[in-house]
Amino acid sequence: MIRLPPLNSLRAFESAGRHLSFTSAAQELNVTPGAISQQIRVLEEFLNTSLFKRRNRLIVLTDEGQICLPLVSQGFGNLIEAVEAVRKFGSNDPLTISSAPTFISKWLIPRLDKFKIKHPEIDVRIDASSRLVDFVNEDIDVGIRFSDGDYGDLESIYLFSFELIPVCSPKLVEKKKLSDLGDIKNHTLLHSQYDETDPSWPDWAMWLATVGVADVDTSHGIYFNQSEMLLEAAIEGQGIGLVGEVLVASDVAAGRLIQPFETKLPVRFCYHLVSSRQKARSAKVAAFREWIVEESAYLRDS
Repeated sequence: MIRLPPLNSLRAFESAGRHLSFTSAAQELNVTPGAISQQIRVLEEFLNTSLFKRRNRLIVLTDEGQICLPLVSQGFGNLIEAVEAVRKFGSNDPLTISSAPTFISKWLIPRLDKFKIKHPEIDVRIDASSRLVDFVNEDIDVGIRFSDGDYGDLESIYLFSFELIPVCSPKLVEKKKLSDLGDIKNHTLLHSQYDETDPSWPDWAMWLATVGVADVDTSHGIYFNQSEMLLEAAIEGQGIGLVGEVLVASDVAAGRLIQPFETKLPVRFCYHLVSSRQKARSAKVAAFREWIVEESAYLRDS
């Protein structure tokens, strides 16, 4: 087994190398500059090499010191992360779930009571947001994200994909005929603006081309950058929208929305459960992962 130098000497070196100052390192570690200098000598003797060049009151790293410093800093960073992960592993902190507002309100919340019945000991906190999340440093345990599944070093699990369907309010068709495809040109189209997120996102032009309708100007209508607003507009009878079938299933079942035409378009992106590798090993995240994979199985089977 490789013998390691004393931990205090490594701490002194890392702090002094980061600040390029024995005095600043002493203040950070709450010791004297002399103690820092002594610990540096211990480390240099252990390694049999110089780590700093002394130039009057200034210090600079030697070539060996420049090689050593980032690796030692990374090591202390890993130690801090490990201690924090263990500290939170068995804690009673809530399970914090981050996802887009529409997914939270239309799919997760109607099923969340099942998770609470199965795991009454786990409190849940919801972060309804589509923003980018730092799963390593933020207090977010898991995210449910809609993307192509490329999450780098994060741990992700495929949940399901879906198709877009046309929907509108029943009161819309009571006011204006919508029994034939040709009737669409007499209605307002509700558009999702997902071009920046997914350039391949199906739009009304693609749907109408699929069903063979060519006389509708799809450049007009109402545009939304949040799907929950599009759904609200559709429910209020303001037009016809193309939306994820899985997200409107409850509204269709309750009669708040109807699907006037059967044609569906698949989307490229899918829903994934995302977490850092450290948080993925916690008991509460493992419990939620097992539950949501089981709960969404019907969508993968279909």
